[in-house]
Amino acid sequence: MTSQPVLLVIAHGSRDPRHAATVHALVRRVRARRPGLRVETGFLDFNIPSVRGVLESLAAEGVRDVVALPLLLTRAFHAKADIPAVLREAPACLRIRQAEVLGPSPLLTSALDRRLYEAGLTPADKSSTGVVLASAGSTDPEAIAVIAEIAREWRHTGWCAVRPAFASASLPRTEDAVRELRALGCERVAVAPYVLAPGFLPDRIARGAAEADVLADVLGPAPEVVRVLLERYDEARVPVLSALGA
Repeated sequence: MTSQPVLLVIAHGSRDPRHAATVHALVRRVRARRPGLRVETGFLDFNIPSVRGVLESLAAEGVRDVVALPLLLTRAFHAKADIPAVLREAPACLRIRQAEVLGPSPLLTSALDRRLYEAGLTPADKSSTGVVLASAGSTDPEAIAVIAEIAREWRHTGWCAVRPAFASASLPRTEDAVRELRALGCERVAVAPYVLAPGFLPDRIARGAAEADVLADVLGPAPEVVRVLLERYDEARVPVLSALGA
């Protein structure tokens, strides 16, 4: 029986130590949910181990099959350029398949709801609460369009209104979306960071939420994030195993 491919979770990395700590907490929960699956973590920048270092270590151990999973919520520059470039430089003995990014997914929308409820809201508050869907931002039009579509779809689940906002590269900013929802007459305004881990841009989102009534936590190691991460792994590993005759 062919062993399952190693899962390599690829995180961006940050000078903020909370970022790596959150990534490692998420990976621990992935391991707990899928005992027997080998899960490694590599960072593109700032933190160790690097993606390249992990791939070289796996090759030296005799590993041959890897699913590289970008720990990203949208398919922007890192998923389209940075990560493929690093993977192309991997040892030739490795068979690597890049999984899709985590978002969009109904599971992530459920994780956003979870964080808002943990911050003090209840399902009964939805019809009177406007929500700012605050993401890091991107210069990639595809990524921006995805965030806008998530906001539209999320609004249909019962929230008074949902507006996208961005911490960088795009507009509006979080504080502007908060004021817009207030002007619409929403009884309360909540900010839901659509980011995976703390860091510079999430801190900017938090500052922009100063006039909001509720600020949710980052998605982090939410159970729904763990589930969608493993879904992406399973989707990517099937062609790998089929090619090996498994």
